[in-house]
Amino acid sequence: MDLSEAIAGRINDLCAERDITLNKLSMICGITQSTLDYAVRTPSSKTSVSTVKKICDGLNITLAEFFGTETFNNLEQEIV
Repeated sequence: MDLSEAIAGRINDLCAERDITLNKLSMICGITQSTLDYAVRTPSSKTSVSTVKKICDGLNITLAEFFGTETFNNLEQEIV
């Protein structure tokens, strides 16, 4: 799993935990739905840190809480 896939998975998990859709998340965070769709549905997307920060702000969580999962802790090194 790469970083883009991990971010997409985390966004989906957070939506599922809160029982909200991507559309609802986009409204909460002030992000266009197309931006979220791209982040979640495009495996090679490079979701910006500012987009992740807006998601965190909208969900009232910190960046540490967003990235503080086993998935991110176990990512393979991307530089070989």
